[in-house]
Amino acid sequence: MALGFGIIGCGMIANFHVRAVNDIRGAKVVGCFDMVPAAADAFAERTGCQPYHRLEEMLANPQVDVVTICTPSGAHMEPAVAAARAGKHVIVEKPLEVTLKRCDRIIDACREAGVVLSTIFPSRFHESSQLLKGAIDKGRFGTLTMGDAYVKWYRTQQYYDSGAWRGTWKLDGGGALMNQAIHSVDLLAWLMGPVAEITAQTATLAHERIEVEDVALATIRYANGALGVIEATTAAFPGRLKRIEIHGSEGSAALEEEDITQWDFARPLRSDAALRERMAGKTETGGGAADPAAIGHHGHAALFRDVARAIKQGGQPLVDGAEGRRSVEIILAIYKAAETGRSVRLPLDSDPVLKARPRQK
Repeated sequence: MALGFGIIGCGMIANFHVRAVNDIRGAKVVGCFDMVPAAADAFAERTGCQPYHRLEEMLANPQVDVVTICTPSGAHMEPAVAAARAGKHVIVEKPLEVTLKRCDRIIDACREAGVVLSTIFPSRFHESSQLLKGAIDKGRFGTLTMGDAYVKWYRTQQYYDSGAWRGTWKLDGGGALMNQAIHSVDLLAWLMGPVAEITAQTATLAHERIEVEDVALATIRYANGALGVIEATTAAFPGRLKRIEIHGSEGSAALEEEDITQWDFARPLRSDAALRERMAGKTETGGGAADPAAIGHHGHAALFRDVARAIKQGGQPLVDGAEGRRSVEIILAIYKAAETGRSVRLPLDSDPVLKARPRQK
């Protein structure tokens, strides 16, 4: 079964979608659309697909089976809902959307249309992440005690100035947490299970003319009783690979991007030493720590293959709409906790009302 892909939004991340599709046998990018017609034309010329200047025309093309959404974060809902209503399967770049209400609109539209919905979290598909998840599921950690994420990245002022939507609540949905650290937030929730309670602090310390945070710290209580921290920033020069640490009564492990840097268990297996050696040098890019384009597309390709499997065989992809919504809810709870100075329990009853920070001159 061949699958035709249409891309909505022709910015930087769309290039990784094209590479991912090209890695899948029987898949092809057949069309693209952007609110700026010249951007769609240029993208089509580079990739060999058909440019569209009206979204409804691309959605009417029967060769388009799957639509991927690469617009600014707070502009995911409208094209995703339109694609679902046109009978297209939908893949949305992270975050699924920037409010729970808008996430739910996408989820509901895809359910009503009977189409597959997935949110892009490529880190879940890295071999190191899969190995860690497998060890947790097998009980190798004993009682889980701590699950931590450290995302100490760097973004220049030029990065935020490069697009009017960057650093705004409406279209970026947040700062270092919603745009960058959300990958690690998703991994923690996938590995450790549901989050029950959050306390937090955020600040804007190193960047001008943005409404959102460039530094954040949250403490987490998981539903299973374990504790953890999330540290996120875009103001840590020169930027480091993101790090995940999982600890338990019988084991500890740590990931740095795709590398496993710790793998120690009270009941070691004969294969552990070889695994440590094999997984020590897996990261081949900068991981996006200082340059958002310094990432690989192999995680996207694996996720797209998982979506293709769900389309062809039925069932849900690994990262469906509900999974995409979960990380948004956690981050919104962090923002609410930071703004109110109080602990916040999950699930949230509704979207918090977040205030924009005064724009610095």
